[in-house]
Amino acid sequence: MTMNCESGQHGDHDVYTAQCPCRAMLDLLANKWSALAIGALEEGPRRFGELQRTLQGVSPKVLTQTLRRLEDSALLTRTVYPAVPLHVEYALTPLGRSAAVPLGLLRSWVEENLDRTAAAPCDPVAG
Repeated sequence: MTMNCESGQHGDHDVYTAQCPCRAMLDLLANKWSALAIGALEEGPRRFGELQRTLQGVSPKVLTQTLRRLEDSALLTRTVYPAVPLHVEYALTPLGRSAAVPLGLLRSWVEENLDRTAAAPCDPVAG
């Protein structure tokens, strides 16, 4: 589906077109850690350590890179509170909250349907 560019920066938006800038946003949102970080922030602001504990398996380096990309894309904000030690919180922007809606539906679909997919682990007893 092609959409006109509201900002006037591009002729139109079509994710199927190789050079469309939509592809970068699609790549960001389709990234596992981005989708999970956005989901973890749906309930409100969180500190880095809280996010890392919630997103089991993410390295500090990858989480930092993911949060920076989301911030650069205006999907979240990073607020630094002057304290010792430094206190930093991450929160979704209104744009990030709007992205959380379809991502939440995708996460729910995965959890509800995993057992019916070929990606589900095979039960050794059932074969």
